[in-house]
Amino acid sequence: MECVEFMSEPYFLEPVFHEKIWGGTKLHTDFGYDIPSDHTGECWAISAHPHGPATVENGPYAGMTLDRVWAEHRDVFGNAKGDVFPLLTKILDASEDLSVQVHPDDAYAAEHEHELGKTECWYVIAAEPGATMIYGHHARTREQLAEWINNGEWDKLLRRVPVKPGDFLYVPSGTIHAVGKGIMVLETQQSSDTTYRLYDWDRVDKTTGQKRELHLQQSIDTTNVPHHDPDLDITTTKVGDATVTKYVQSPFFGVWQWRLTDGQATFNRGKAPYTLVSVLAGKGSISVDGKDYPLAKGVHFILPFDVKQWTLKGDLQIIASEPGEKA
Repeated sequence: MECVEFMSEPYFLEPVFHEKIWGGTKLHTDFGYDIPSDHTGECWAISAHPHGPATVENGPYAGMTLDRVWAEHRDVFGNAKGDVFPLLTKILDASEDLSVQVHPDDAYAAEHEHELGKTECWYVIAAEPGATMIYGHHARTREQLAEWINNGEWDKLLRRVPVKPGDFLYVPSGTIHAVGKGIMVLETQQSSDTTYRLYDWDRVDKTTGQKRELHLQQSIDTTNVPHHDPDLDITTTKVGDATVTKYVQSPFFGVWQWRLTDGQATFNRGKAPYTLVSVLAGKGSISVDGKDYPLAKGVHFILPFDVKQWTLKGDLQIIASEPGEKA
């Protein structure tokens, strides 16, 4: 096969939507997406997961799903190793509380679920006044954890934390958590769909007439005891006119905010072989290889390996992520 020279460019993605018992309409009203129903909970914006891979909209791979590009054109990602694309970016709209859940680590997930574990993080896009997350628990030992779970002593067990727009929470595997009612988050996570549901507020799923399945033993096995809040070293720097906030640099991923107010900033690729980008607010453009591409709220794209430099212009609030060394 002859090698075709492509110009380097960002790859824009068409998201996939998932309806949820707790979902709402804000993915349409706030982000302008064409959603399937009034209980749409998740926008899988940058996804190569089999339960909902995003589709490339432009360039030589237009019309291909991201998992296929990863499988067949690994050079796009700097020939990064791994059977599966390691990251997944979502926007969640919690019109009701999500179930209380925990995700396994890589070792437990590989043995029991044959996929990656799930460490994730949330950037809070919107939160109604008084909104709270469940984040961690109060049990001191695994025996106490099991006792409180099996006895349904949720008020004793669960730790609620208030959140506001702009907050960032890092959720390592083994952390009991739930996004609360009235909150929208951008979630960056390992590409896994394994969730152990601990408690679902005793609600009945209208589509089945049943309560959703719980996974109590797996939850007890995989929860970190006692809970410790991760120690985040959040730092802010300037790149051109942009304010860059580093939220986390973990073995699985790094996550940053790029904030630009009527200005411009030129970024150079660091060590990571590719970059995932989501526009949360504003409008502007990105210039790559001498070509400008318009950007607006709700646009998601990947900067592939061959994009070594890019310039942002305009009023933009962006969350960017890159794979860590374990990805």
